[in-house]
Amino acid sequence: MKTDHRRLLAVALALCVSACGTKSAPPLLGTLEWDRISLPSEASEPVQSLAVAEGDAVDAGALLLTLDGRRMDRRLAQAQAVVAQQQAQLAELTNGTRSEQLDAARAALTSAEAGRAEAQKQYARQADLADKQLVARSTLDAARATRDRSQAQVSQAQAQLRELTHGARPEQIAQAEAAVKSAQAALEELRLSRARLEVRAPRAGRVDALPFKAGDQPPLGASVVSLLVGEAPYARVFVPASQRASLRPGQKFLVRVRGVDAEQPAHLRNISREPAFTPYYALTGDDASRLVYRAELVLDDAAAKNLPAGLPLEARIAP
Repeated sequence: MKTDHRRLLAVALALCVSACGTKSAPPLLGTLEWDRISLPSEASEPVQSLAVAEGDAVDAGALLLTLDGRRMDRRLAQAQAVVAQQQAQLAELTNGTRSEQLDAARAALTSAEAGRAEAQKQYARQADLADKQLVARSTLDAARATRDRSQAQVSQAQAQLRELTHGARPEQIAQAEAAVKSAQAALEELRLSRARLEVRAPRAGRVDALPFKAGDQPPLGASVVSLLVGEAPYARVFVPASQRASLRPGQKFLVRVRGVDAEQPAHLRNISREPAFTPYYALTGDDASRLVYRAELVLDDAAAKNLPAGLPLEARIAP
């Protein structure tokens, strides 16, 4: 009996020492966050109208706000005129010469040929008179120049008629086609830019912030709408290096959000590979000088969808 009593005493002492030596891990501190999308201003134009208010739930593709598009409309009209001009020039090259132009070219050639015939006759007369020494040599030279000039005019008229008859060269048509495509591409780019003046939700979510009101003129690239998206919020916590090796994606946690009585079930979505220094709001005791790893815990309770971003919280590994 005495031996059994000693054994029981030894076991109880060992359990007491083990229990006293075991120190529970401190809770992970952080804040409640949502995935956020920031929609920029595609142009520095005044806000024309707002279609939503902060806090509204929106579907994907829903109109959020509209920027003034009058300046872009003018540029669109100019681009459309350029496309029409290039298409007309291409049509002129591909359709060929009008019949009126061909008739005018043939008439010009007939006139040049008649002038050449008359100049040749005049030169022949002056040459005969010059042989008889009845006219000066300068008169013969003038008649020869008139004959040569009339021949050149005939050659020019013939070349112009051939050009109109044969039509445009393939290289000219190819250049005109390229010009039309370039003008059309510029027009499509402006149409896309015009459509982006209507800021729409890229995915379903909730409007978190509208920094600009109707009449404000945001600078180019400024965020005009901030959306909170995703199925549920997540807890952004910081894991001490002493606990990093024991955590795996999918691991279960319990999260206590400030202002919410019940603990929220959550699971570990991801944890960073690179450490960082403990942020100021997570400084606790010895952990203040240690490295931590950023982790994200997705809240699994459907009621968590109504929680706002930014609330402080604590998280612990679920038993």
